[in-house]
Amino acid sequence: MTPVFTDTHTHLYDRRFDDDRAAALTRCLEAGVTRLYLPNCDSETIAPMMAMVAQWPEQCSPMMGIHPCYIKENYKEELAVAESWLSKGQFAAVGEIGLDYYWDKTFVAEQKEAFNTQMDWALNLDLPIVIHTRESMRDGIDMVRAKQNGKLRGIFHCFGGSQEEAREIIDLGFYLGIGGVATFAKSTLPEVLAQIPLEHIVLETDAPYLAPVPYRGKRNESAYIPLIGTKIAAIKNCSVETVAAVTTENARRIFG
Repeated sequence: MTPVFTDTHTHLYDRRFDDDRAAALTRCLEAGVTRLYLPNCDSETIAPMMAMVAQWPEQCSPMMGIHPCYIKENYKEELAVAESWLSKGQFAAVGEIGLDYYWDKTFVAEQKEAFNTQMDWALNLDLPIVIHTRESMRDGIDMVRAKQNGKLRGIFHCFGGSQEEAREIIDLGFYLGIGGVATFAKSTLPEVLAQIPLEHIVLETDAPYLAPVPYRGKRNESAYIPLIGTKIAAIKNCSVETVAAVTTENARRIFG
């Protein structure tokens, strides 16, 4: 029997799937990936994301938030749109939110304000958060710790940090989102994951980005989750079925 997986982070609504979205979803289901969580980016991604959820409600669950790369001069307007949508009560998480110092540091102060604001929404609504921390892991962990009152929960998406950072995240009650980077030849992630129990890990693709080996450099898609699961099974010296079962249960705990 095919193991059942969950993709906790996929942008399958992205325009790069406009020509074959239904086929990509079919490939995903055939691979045993039966549940997809869709993170929002900004006001312009809401319509395509919600259209996908409307078409495939049994498979797709939306999140609502503003991605840090989209925090610009108009960030307050963007936050207002996201907050309005969140009030409708149909979202699995507040996400994708956080900090990104890789592309541009012009709006770091605004990113931090937006991150704090969106963490407050999650606490008020009793929703998990899905966190983006590119080149900003230290600040991300510290900001979550400052807000942690025992009720904040969620995922550090695309985790690529050290074993010490992984431990800090786990101690805060959060999970590590692991994707295609774990399969890269020069990645140090396998050494870190070898020390982290499966109970603290969820699987993700971040499609269309960060495709796992052997598709590295090409468009990623949710059907590739089993490749990530197979790599983690090798790291943990367990079966792929175990990885699928434990990580899917972890996702259920986070999102309900």
